[in-house]
Amino acid sequence: EAGRGCLCGPVVAAAVILPTDFTHPFLNDSKQLSEKKREEVRPFIEQNALAFSVSFVWQQEVDEINVLQASITGMHRAISGLKIIPEFIIVDGNKFRVYKKIPHETIVKGDAKYLSIAAASVLAKTYRDEYMAKIH
Repeated sequence: EAGRGCLCGPVVAAAVILPTDFTHPFLNDSKQLSEKKREEVRPFIEQNALAFSVSFVWQQEVDEINVLQASITGMHRAISGLKIIPEFIIVDGNKFRVYKKIPHETIVKGDAKYLSIAAASVLAKTYRDEYMAKIH
């Protein structure tokens, strides 16, 4: 997800299912990539993922439910938007609520360990950055 540490704008979450042979030389945690590299990687992810979905949790809802719950809600919405139902969910971080009884694992610093988490991180960050640029 992106936007959890910010004072304005939405929390954005993404879910990505990648083929087992997916690789990209620059793909890792979106916070470690330059803005230019994230923008280069994003279309590659979108074109090569088996499925992806991006969800926005708007500021009013964040204020109502708190930023942690907004993050989890965003993740659930992103998973719901996938055209393929995942058999197992891996989540960056250490907080998540069960989603439709699908088994899951939370992984601290997961974006440095799993390409699908890194890809979701890049999508969430670039979609949020794009939105914030449009409103400013």
